Formats: sequence, C-alpha cells, structure tokens
Amino acid sequence: MINKDPNHKHTYDAKGNITCCTLEEKIDAKTGTPHSHTENDGQDHDHGSADKVPWKEYLPAILSFIMLMMGIALDNRLELEFFSGYVRLAWYGIAYLPVGAPVIKDAWNAILKREFFTEFFLMSIATIGAFAIGEYPEGVAVMLFYAVGELFQSAAVNRAKRSIKALLDIRPDKATVLRNGTLTEVAPDTVKVDEIIQVKAGEKVALDGIMQSAGSSFNTAALTGESKPSTSKQGETVLAGMINLDKVVEIKVSKVFAESSLARILDMVQNANSRKAQTELFIRKFSKIYTPIVVLLAVLLTFIPYFFVEQYVFSEWLYRALIFLVISCPCALVISIPLGYFGGIGAASRNGILFKGSNYLDLMTKINTIVMDKTGTLTKGVFKVQEVNTIHNSKDEFVAIVAAVESQSTHPIAKAIVEYANGKEKGFSVSNAEEISGHGLKATYKGSVVLAGNTKLLKKFNIPYPAEVDVITDTIVVAAINNEYAGYITIADELKEDAKEAVSQMHQTITKIVMLSGDKQSVVDKVAKELNIVNAYGSLLPEHKVQKVEDLKKEPNRIIAFVGDGINDAPVLALSDVGIAMGALGSDAAIETADVVIQTDQPSKIITAINISRVTQRIVWQNIILAFGVKVIVLALGAGGLATMWEAVFADVGVALLAILNAVRIQKMKF
Repeated sequence: MINKDPNHKHTYDAKGNITCCTLEEKIDAKTGTPHSHTENDGQDHDHGSADKVPWKEYLPAILSFIMLMMGIALDNRLELEFFSGYVRLAWYGIAYLPVGAPVIKDAWNAILKREFFTEFFLMSIATIGAFAIGEYPEGVAVMLFYAVGELFQSAAVNRAKRSIKALLDIRPDKATVLRNGTLTEVAPDTVKVDEIIQVKAGEKVALDGIMQSAGSSFNTAALTGESKPSTSKQGETVLAGMINLDKVVEIKVSKVFAESSLARILDMVQNANSRKAQTELFIRKFSKIYTPIVVLLAVLLTFIPYFFVEQYVFSEWLYRALIFLVISCPCALVISIPLGYFGGIGAASRNGILFKGSNYLDLMTKINTIVMDKTGTLTKGVFKVQEVNTIHNSKDEFVAIVAAVESQSTHPIAKAIVEYANGKEKGFSVSNAEEISGHGLKATYKGSVVLAGNTKLLKKFNIPYPAEVDVITDTIVVAAINNEYAGYITIADELKEDAKEAVSQMHQTITKIVMLSGDKQSVVDKVAKELNIVNAYGSLLPEHKVQKVEDLKKEPNRIIAFVGDGINDAPVLALSDVGIAMGALGSDAAIETADVVIQTDQPSKIITAINISRVTQRIVWQNIILAFGVKVIVLALGAGGLATMWEAVFADVGVALLAILNAVRIQKMKF
C-alpha cells in the first residue's frame, strides 16, 4: 500500500518517534519503506529501536522455519503413514499461521480500504492457492521467506535511521529556567522569550538565546558534524542542541523552541521524505498499474490453456499462475528504491548536509552550473579593519560615529567596525537609522545626517568623493556627514581553508562556475583570481543577483545551484533549481528558503553533496534493473512451466534482499 499524499505530515514524540500512522500508509513516514507486518499494524505504534529489530519479531519466523523443516523431514520418511491427509494439512497450516496471518490481515484491511492489488494480496492468494492444490511446503516457504525479507528490510531501515535518529536525539527534553528567583526544570516548549535559562557543564542548550555569562566552550558536533569546540562570549548567540563544556552559564532566550533553528532543522529532516524523487513517484504509479495487470495475466494463465491444450490439468496451470503471482510481487522496487533515497539523505546528514527531500538528491546529479555568493560562502565573512582615513574629524571620533551607525546592522562588515571601535560608539547616540538594501545605512547624529556604506550609497545621494577610493582593492566603507564626504575604513576578509580545493573539484565536474557579490569589482576580481573563477561579478545589489541567475536560466540546458548565506540571498536561493544555504545553522531564512543546508560552513561539502546524490541515483537504478531483469526472466520461465515456487521465491524475496543490501551500501561509504 502506498501513501497517496506526498505532503502528508506525521506527528512525533519528544524523541522523534512516530506517534500516528494510518493503515493506508505502508510506507514508513521517515524511511519511505514498508513497515514490518506485525500484529500491531493498523494501530498507533512506534517502530521500536532504531538500532535493531526487537527479538520478539523473529519468533514467528523461527517457529515457522522449525515446523517447515520438520514437515519436510517427515515428508521424506515414506514409512510414516500417519503424516498424511488432515494431519499433514494441519501441521503445515500451523507452520503457515505465524508468518501468514499478519500478511493476510494486512491484505484484508487493505481490501476494506478499497486497495485490492497490494503485495499482501498477491502473497496471500499465491500461498493459499498453493495449499489448495496440496503444495503445502511451498506455500509455507513462500510466506516464510517473505517474512524473513521483511525482517531484513526492518534491519536495513533501522540502520538507515541511525544517522537521522542521531540528529533527532539532540532534541533537548528539559530546560532549567529562572522564575521568581528560583531555578525550575520545565519542558523547553514552555519557556518564553526573554526568560533566563541556566545550562550546567555537560548539558544541552535547550533554546536559542544570547549569552549572559562571560563565556563558555560548546560542543557543536551534533549540529555541524565538527568536533572542534566553539567559544561563545557574552552577547553572542548560542543555539539549541549545543552542549556546554566548561561551566554553568546563563542564557537569555531569544526564540521559543518551536521557532528555534534546531526545531526547524528537525522538522525539515522529519519531513524530508514528503518530497519524493521522480523515480519514486514513477514506481508508485507503475505499481498501481502493473499489479492489476499481473493478477489478470495470472487468471488468464490459469484458464486460457483450457481452450488450446489437449490434456489440460487445472492444478498444473493454477500452480504456474501462483508462481507467476509470487514472482510479480513488486516488493524489491517498493522497498529498495525509497530505502536507497533515504540512505542518501542519511549519508548526507552524517556529513553535515541536510536535504529537504529525495527530489533534490535527483536534481543535484543534474547540476552543471554553480553560482556562489562570495562573503560567507567562499570567504570566512570575518572582517578585520585594516585602515582608517578621515579628512575632518579625529580618527577616534570618526570611527565612533561610523560604528554607532553600523551598530544598527547585523552585517559582518558592520560587526567588524563595531568590534574595532571597542565600545567608543556607545557615547555617540544615533537615531532614525535606516538600512538601504545593497548600499548601506543612513542615520542621524546630533541633527546631522550620517551615511555609511559602499560608494553606491554616496552616488545615490550625489555626494562626491576622492577618485583614490575607487582604486582601493580591499573592502571599503565610505562615510558622509551632512552631505559631505568624511572618510573611509578599509576591511579585509579571508578565504575559507577549503575554498581553493572546493573550486578545483568543481572544475572537474561542473561546466560553469560563477561568483556574485555586492562587494566592489576590484575585491571580487582579487578573490576570483585566487580561486581560478573566470566568471565573477561585483557591485551587485540583491536584485542584480536575481537578474544574473535569470539570465543564466535562459541558456539552454542550464541546471543551476545557487550557494549563499540564506539571508540576503533568499530570493536567489528560491529562484535557482537547487538553493544551497552555506553555514546557515542559525539562519531561519536559510532553512526556510534553501533546498539543501550545509551546516559545516565548508564549500567543499557542495561537491560531497553532489557525490552522495550521484551514488544514490546509481544504486537506485541498479536496483531497478536488477528487479526487472530477474523478474522478466523468471516470469517467462514460470509461465512456461520451467520454474517452480522456489525460483519464484528467489525472484521476489531473494531479489528484494539483494536490492536492500545494495541500497544500504551507501550508508557504509565515506565521502
């Protein structure tokens, strides 16, 4: 049975387990694979441990196997006349029930839902038919091996869940909040904005907030995959899911838990399977057409020979039809294809890359053009002031005034100037601050209008400035007071450690690499030369970046991935075929807008994401070819009477097991 609604959402408990799942959804909400068919199917349930199949689930298969082997042994002892007739039927009937009853129940419940042609229906009529013509051992064997295949599938699914479960397990289950002078442990979703929470050494941070204590080191490995601890100082942002390493700290909550970056990421991961790849959607549609046709062919195979075969034996042709049904069961495809995609999503999350759906795994394999923002994507976005030049005010006063204006912005350049001012700006109060997108800031200081930004800002207000400003290669912030040029501050950024390697790898597989930036062209050219990027454009406003991507999309066969920080670049992220948010763990805009989120802030992960996507697609197609190839061959043999039920078991369950084993390979690969 297939979930018809690709956008259906499930509910989860505090540990990320499914708390509701309807009978109609035989595809697991998080894995995209069929459930194990236990007596609990059709009811609210969880899926057990993510590490192993509960041992009790093996008991039905073990009991059935023992009775089957004993029955076959008794069949071979011809002198034992008592083991015949109703005794033999009862023996094999009891052997059949532990593994067959749950499947028959699933088939019946599906029929009540008007879903007739399911894998459960095929297995049920095939094995009951085998009993009807006296082929008891084969009837038991088919259902037994089907049950064993389900157990293997459960083990594979649980293995695939580990990477996702590791992320889900970072969800904090309590927060220590300061209320009325008393520390109280409460659920994180009950804490309000601006409340103070306390985090002891070794504890997880429960909610996003601002550090109130002097500072501490935090383990961010669960969020980013990076083992190196990060230090957060007073006034800096701390995110839910981080683990405090040093000492007791206090944090002022800035977002309720439901709006925290962690909650958004968890929601994205849990619902990643709602966006299906085209291959998955095709297999679903195909199986709905394929299965009824196979049932019809099986009926025809049973009765049509009556009109053409001289010595027609009903039981012989019914046996062939039953073999045909077992072979035709689409289990290998229904199980292995979603499992392959889920394995790819799990492998990506293990590498600090979050895909919003398997459809983006497919799209990433087709990417031939990568467009990247410069600041924060290829460079660290950690700016340091290099030079201060002023024509009227003293250097300290000029820096303080500019820093007071820039303190109204969260841009990395603004932060660098404020940091350089080292508190001097606090004595200079500004008002009426206004951010002019792509240009800079405008504010009022002691009745004077102060402008601070790039040269486009001064041009916008028709304020002349020295020609030497345009030839400076570093990033520059120019300022004007009362419509007169007042001076400039130069700032330098650094390339990320893996930026050169990342671009070098891109050149091997990507036909076109483009860098876009709001920074001036001389700075962009300098970075582009270091990275060997030919197509680099600077002095771009956000709308100009959109225009550049739109121009690229007009070129034939362009499949574009845009990589940016997810805040200023949200429009371009949405416009591109695949939007990739770089290092955007703390950015709500990135998580909302991007299709892929790279948590580790490493541009080399772009190629890792592409490689994971290509391996995933290759494994999925290997399974499709394997399943169809073997089934076509054995179907032909079965229709011609050259294949027995044992070959049918291999064509169905055997191929499914091989496909599952092939699909889980991706979880063992290193990228």
